[in-house]
Amino acid sequence: MALIESTAVTLESAAPSFSLQGVDDKQHSLADFQDANILVMIFMCNHCPYVQACIDRLITLQGEFSERGVRFIGINSNDSTDYPADSFEAMKIFSSERNMNFPYLFDETQDVARVYGAVCTPDIFVYDAERMLRYHGRIDNNWKDESKATTHELSDALAKMIEGEVPQEVQHPSMGCSIKWKQ
Repeated sequence: MALIESTAVTLESAAPSFSLQGVDDKQHSLADFQDANILVMIFMCNHCPYVQACIDRLITLQGEFSERGVRFIGINSNDSTDYPADSFEAMKIFSSERNMNFPYLFDETQDVARVYGAVCTPDIFVYDAERMLRYHGRIDNNWKDESKATTHELSDALAKMIEGEVPQEVQHPSMGCSIKWKQ
């Protein structure tokens, strides 16, 4: 388990298009989420202990913010050949066992992760209604134990964006396992 931080990306950059298969066996594209005022894209996987420690927080946040125009999307870009725990079939089980309330998509070619600049799991990108990047950072300041978190940056960013405000200027990087790139 190699801990790395998300890399800096340009805020106010546009969300690149994508088309990926979801665990619901349907294709999902960026355009499918045009009704969302805020789109939260989480590059994640099944086996990463950082994702496992925060998945319930993400599910809770989606539940809290869904009626306010916020949509979450999980994207797994890991190499499932070398990491079978991150296969498409395993994603279906992971999603079902956790009652995930947001789409979970498979980036089998890893092209989507590359174009977005994702490097770790979880790596979180938050886009406004015009699909401009407004937040790229962590969920809170304690990945391991939610009860010990004293700041809640993702929740705060979403609340500000709902009110038409810009999220905090200082955005701390997310951290987790590296995306498992294909050879």
